[in-house]
Amino acid sequence: MKNIILIAKREFFTQVKKKSFIILTLLTPLLIIVFGGVVSLMFQANETQMQISVIDKSGLFKDKLKSDQNIRYVFSSEETEKSLIKALETTEEMNGVMIIPKKEIHELENSIEILTNKNLSNEARRNIAGNISEIIKAEKINALGISTAQIEDLNKGVNLHVVNILEKEKKQDSFLVGVKSGLSIFLMYCVFTFIMMYGIRVMRSVLEEKNNRVVEILISSVKPFELMMGKILGVTGVALVQFGVWVVMIFASVMTLGSSNVGMVSGVAEVQMVLSALSQINYGLILFVFVIYFLLGYLFYSAMYAAIGSAVDNETETQQFTLFAILPMMLGFYGSITIMNNPDGPMSFWLSMIPFTSPIAMLARIPFDVPVWELVLSIGILLVSTLGMVF
Repeated sequence: MKNIILIAKREFFTQVKKKSFIILTLLTPLLIIVFGGVVSLMFQANETQMQISVIDKSGLFKDKLKSDQNIRYVFSSEETEKSLIKALETTEEMNGVMIIPKKEIHELENSIEILTNKNLSNEARRNIAGNISEIIKAEKINALGISTAQIEDLNKGVNLHVVNILEKEKKQDSFLVGVKSGLSIFLMYCVFTFIMMYGIRVMRSVLEEKNNRVVEILISSVKPFELMMGKILGVTGVALVQFGVWVVMIFASVMTLGSSNVGMVSGVAEVQMVLSALSQINYGLILFVFVIYFLLGYLFYSAMYAAIGSAVDNETETQQFTLFAILPMMLGFYGSITIMNNPDGPMSFWLSMIPFTSPIAMLARIPFDVPVWELVLSIGILLVSTLGMVF
């Protein structure tokens, strides 16, 4: 045990003292924020307001077709139709002329024409069609003499309340299931990303010391198991420190931004629904299971990566062998997406039992209340498999 601690300490301090570690730890959250901002600006930069001249011969759309930040509607008289179409060939201020014929309301859906001088994006097509459809729908409803209250009543959806007879106090509606699905994806992504990032770091560390002949000196004084376990625990400590710094930085940023925008979200019904759904989740159990599978899954795959590093002579060869570690994780990740549709199905059960996929699959199931015996069995199998992999 003493040798394991010494090797872990050496690995930990060797990694954290590197300039690359300090730079990445401090800059990664900033780079993520900058990347997100750049992507957002790219989407905004590609959005321009189109001006559409509208010739409404039906007289149904004036003062009802409203402009927005993407489309500006300008109504013109029928007499200007030819001049507008001619001007469309040379002007850049106007992007299109929409001609609404004088027809019955039920004939308008397939009779409206738009002449443009530039390609009309799919989003613009959907927005214009949606705006027109809403007005036509309102006119048809008005012609039928149906009130707004009656329409709202007809459009009401069905929200199923599912009650498990074995857990009568728990009632689950569709919104709660959606929140749990989102939580499952988040937990899976965290573990998947963590294992991918730091498992490869273990492999490179083993390969580096092997090439430097340091491992030959260490093997002569410690057991292979102690060396393997020490390196894995050392890199685990590095990973936890780095993740801890990132969590603190992100939390501080969220708190700073949140305090300045608190008035924007207060009183919003959707936020209250999310908070209500989140309050029904057993966070204690989820956190406990997350930590267990997080650590065991990382140790299991780190041992695989370390074995790959010890079996090859250069980093070029590692790229071929890492496929054997990545494929099971990918299988668990994509297979777990089906778990959200049927958490108690046979595929869900076996994915959460097989040690190669259980660190991800069980985290996808845990928000949906997994039986205790399945949880204990899965943890036991993963623990034994991890010890076997490290040895």
